[in-house]
Amino acid sequence: MSRNGLFATLVAFACTLAGCATQPGSRPDTTPADSGKGELIARAALDLLGTPYRYGGNSPGGFDCSGLVQYAHAQAGITLPRTTRTQFALTRFDPPGLQVGDVLFFRIDGRISHNGIYLGDGRFVHAPSSGKKVSISRTDNPYFRDRLAGVRRFHRR
Repeated sequence: MSRNGLFATLVAFACTLAGCATQPGSRPDTTPADSGKGELIARAALDLLGTPYRYGGNSPGGFDCSGLVQYAHAQAGITLPRTTRTQFALTRFDPPGLQVGDVLFFRIDGRISHNGIYLGDGRFVHAPSSGKKVSISRTDNPYFRDRLAGVRRFHRR
């Protein structure tokens, strides 16, 4: 399958999850994304490439995945909770289509336990794990593609 085909599959999968994630009786947030804030979030995360992973870290001295997401959003004036699971639970709305600044959430070992910030072109930035550094990975990497649990957009107008 081509790179574009894999990306289309990922987007279709994320959109399918949107139907499953909306709670009965809840009103999905249909407010359009603020692309300027999405770009600010992505740029803030990219500026931290090479920063060492640190469990519980949420500052330029070291980050874990949710600390990186929280910090990058704060640079755009958006307050998020600290942990991956609480960030994921903040909204049940999966946005249609991926946009720069969206947060990708991954289910590892049966639970939501990793996230990263979408950069566009099938790439996302994240703080992978102990001994590694903030880096860019691809959404079509089989490890991440097979574990994608949902997408959240916190940069709305």
